[in-house]
Amino acid sequence: MEEFGLHNPSNGLAAIGLGGVSRVNYNLSEVELYEEAIRRGEADVTADGALRAITGQHTGRSPKDKFVVRDADTENRIWWDNNKPMSPEHFEVLRKDMLAHAAGKTLYVQDLIGGADEENALPTRVVTELAWHALFIRNLLIRPNRDTLTDFRQKLTIINLPSFKADPARHGCRTETVIACDLTNGLVLIGGTSYAGENKKSVFTVLNYLLPAKGVMPMHCSANLGKDGDSAVFFGLSGTGKTTLSADPNRTLIGDDEHGWGENGIFNFEGGCYAKAIKLSAEAEPEIYAATRRFGTVLENVVLDENRVPDFNDGSLTENTRSAYPLHFIPNASDTGLAPHPKTIIMLTADAFGVMPPIAKLTPEQAMYHFLSGYTAKVAGTEKGVTEPEATFSTCFGAPFMPRHPAEYGNLLKELIARHGVDCWLVNTGWTGGAYGIGRRMPIKATRALLAAALNGSLNNAEFRIDPNFGFAVPVAVEGVDNSILDPRSTWADGAAYDAQARKLVSMFIANFEKFENHVDSKVRDAAPGLLVAAE
Repeated sequence: MEEFGLHNPSNGLAAIGLGGVSRVNYNLSEVELYEEAIRRGEADVTADGALRAITGQHTGRSPKDKFVVRDADTENRIWWDNNKPMSPEHFEVLRKDMLAHAAGKTLYVQDLIGGADEENALPTRVVTELAWHALFIRNLLIRPNRDTLTDFRQKLTIINLPSFKADPARHGCRTETVIACDLTNGLVLIGGTSYAGENKKSVFTVLNYLLPAKGVMPMHCSANLGKDGDSAVFFGLSGTGKTTLSADPNRTLIGDDEHGWGENGIFNFEGGCYAKAIKLSAEAEPEIYAATRRFGTVLENVVLDENRVPDFNDGSLTENTRSAYPLHFIPNASDTGLAPHPKTIIMLTADAFGVMPPIAKLTPEQAMYHFLSGYTAKVAGTEKGVTEPEATFSTCFGAPFMPRHPAEYGNLLKELIARHGVDCWLVNTGWTGGAYGIGRRMPIKATRALLAAALNGSLNNAEFRIDPNFGFAVPVAVEGVDNSILDPRSTWADGAAYDAQARKLVSMFIANFEKFENHVDSKVRDAAPGLLVAAE
């Protein structure tokens, strides 16, 4: 991958065509970025000292506006069924037009690292026109030692100009919003959106492209570490509970969203957390709640009252309200971002049909099947246009960020699970007692109790039944948990209605997995759910 820029920040910007900007603010501190954001009218300070910004039209990611440059290097390496191509010619026009748009502007540059493992780290230079974006990415990525900044050699450059509006005819994109990734040359261009999450997910996408070639598994997951050195990985899409469930006061938090699994164990890609803030409370999520009330935290689209106190129950701007803070704001967070090979893997799903049990034990083949399936519900506000949960399948629990074919990631995961003897569990944080709109969300206290039993190994000693629809093992009774929720059919008022929903969901699984059948062995294919029905 070509390296962009030189070590001197002004020369580095000139080298990629940004020499005509009015002013460059290079690696400003939190205090300086606060001053800039407030002076420019970009954000407000809350009563607790956090910085609150409103993103306007875009309150979530724009996955339909994301493109990958299709060139000789990427032609046979990218999963084009899942990634929209952009020609090198269109990308070059877009690059030149964005650089011209930047002329005369004030820009903010942060030199940061993606990846706590030194051998697999991705030095990243982020250039943006918004001061609060600079603070956001400073919170979310890993800050290098200041002594190393004079010799910083980035392998990825992100240029983010929200005020730039793309031209679909001229730039080969879909709308005025564009996220264009040149994976060969290490350059990402973002325009037409102020949603800060596009910055961090761009780094994730690039790492997801680079690491498998090195035998490292990139994962859309959170991770934590027990007192006995037993690490755990939590796969799941946004809103399934990765951040909430990994922030356990009895375990060390490694990270809340993106990790790699390589020869030496697991490592965080990030240096911060990006937590959903809707309905956030001190009782349910004390560590995350406390982090939102600190100087340096960025709150995104959170409504403030007349006294500038955040109202986390107000979703009038979006259900996808967010809090971005550095990892050290969590009291028991790791200071290295590193952990041993995991003992336990948790696959989180938010089942909008209300069919799945709150926890199930997976065989290695079932784990690969459910990893490739990636069933969950899109949570309101996570993507533009999604206003209520929708059942979806997102392979690898993160299809929008996966440049390569899912089989590459699935086979890597299967190999690592087998090599290290990892216990795998499927956990439903979605609905019980009925589908979305009828049932209720799974009680978080029950989920935490089941997770604790899975992580400490005691759940392995429980009595299990085989689920008649999905074939996985479900505990019959767990201490501290209302046993009725362990059998989802019994929580429905109408057993026949549950059976119909189960058949519908099983059929969706089978139809979705057809595209993977030629890429997996017979044991994984046999791990598919069956069209059986529970007896009355």
